[in-house]
Amino acid sequence: MTKPLRVLLVEDNDGDVEMTEQAFRDGKPACAISVANNGVEALQFLSKQGIFGNAPTPNLILLDLNMPKMDGKKFLDCVKSDPKLKAIPVVMFTSSESESDIRDCYERHASCYVVKPFDGKVFVETVRQVVRFWGDLGRLPEG
Repeated sequence: MTKPLRVLLVEDNDGDVEMTEQAFRDGKPACAISVANNGVEALQFLSKQGIFGNAPTPNLILLDLNMPKMDGKKFLDCVKSDPKLKAIPVVMFTSSESESDIRDCYERHASCYVVKPFDGKVFVETVRQVVRFWGDLGRLPEG
């Protein structure tokens, strides 16, 4: 991918946002990251509503599961039922190791399910590996 990978991070934990942004700094491939703090805000971003009128359409969404206002599963249902959005890969990036959460997310057409490591260095490297896969190896739709 020659253009920067456009990533929407949907995450309510400031510490996880900061570590994810750290993973994108000096990372390959080049990435432009946008952050939404919950599912409602992320849907506004994707719909270019309000303050998100000029928001870029992401190539990839990193999605937390447990958030206020709208959790990751409800957000995933909305995105995957929208013909304009359903082709965007959604990687679940969450602390939940629950088998039922994993199954529920794949049944809702998540592209991948990754459990967040608790160790900061491992967390950063995990984000880099996910982004490397989707930015270098995986093929993404233009848009």
